[in-house]
Parts: sequence; C-alpha cells; structure tokens
Amino acid sequence: MSNAVPVKTVNMCNPHETTHTPAQRAALKRQLAIKTGVVRRLEREVKLYQDEAEANRRKRDELKAKEEPSVDAEWHLKNAENVLQESLKMVPDTEKRLGQAVADLKQLVQQAEPDDELSQDDDLLKAREMLETAET
Repeated sequence: MSNAVPVKTVNMCNPHETTHTPAQRAALKRQLAIKTGVVRRLEREVKLYQDEAEANRRKRDELKAKEEPSVDAEWHLKNAENVLQESLKMVPDTEKRLGQAVADLKQLVQQAEPDDELSQDDDLLKAREMLETAET
C-alpha cells in the first residue's frame, strides 16, 4: 500500500484554488487521520520513555546510595545502569520519529488546506490541532 497522496488538480479559472476528486479527497482524509494518530502516539511514547528513564535513574541512584559491598549489590547496580542506558537511547530515537511524523503531517495539511471541501473537515482540523500541540 502506497503512502503517496494522489496528485491534486488546479482550477484553471482560479489557479490558487486546488481541488481533488472525491477518491483523492477520501484518500487524503484517511491519511490525515492516520498521520494525526501517529503523531499523537509518538508524543505519548516520548513522554513515557522520558518518565521511564527518570524512574530508572532514581532506582540506579538509590542503589548507588546504599553502597553495599556485595557481589549481588554490584550486579544490581550494573544492571540498573544498563537499563537506564537503554531507556535513554529510546528518547532520541522516538523524538526523531516524532519529528518525521510531524513533518509528514504538516505536508499533508498543506496539501489539504487549499481544497475548499476539505478546509473545514474534522480530520484536517484535528491535524492542525495536533501540529500546534506537537510544535510547542
């Protein structure tokens, strides 16, 4: 299945007005809904990974503060450090995917906005709202 959005047509009477066929409009609306959901999900994932990293940092710091001189304590501390590092790796990766998803959604919104029939569509309005929250 291709993620490409259908080509838009230009009204020759008013070249600034762009129209889509009903099939193109339906495909565009579907992609708006999908990509809006992707941005929403990735925003939640970034927050969850940040929270997880902070919780793992606290756990590691608690283990360091105990300073128990046992092999078992060393293993737990080393394991906590590894878990923290894995959590920290997930944040930039997810932020990168979020940035790409925002760029894709922004491009789709720009394609849909000139179409008079889509300009006040719920999917387009939700996409605009999501872009506003994602960019802040």
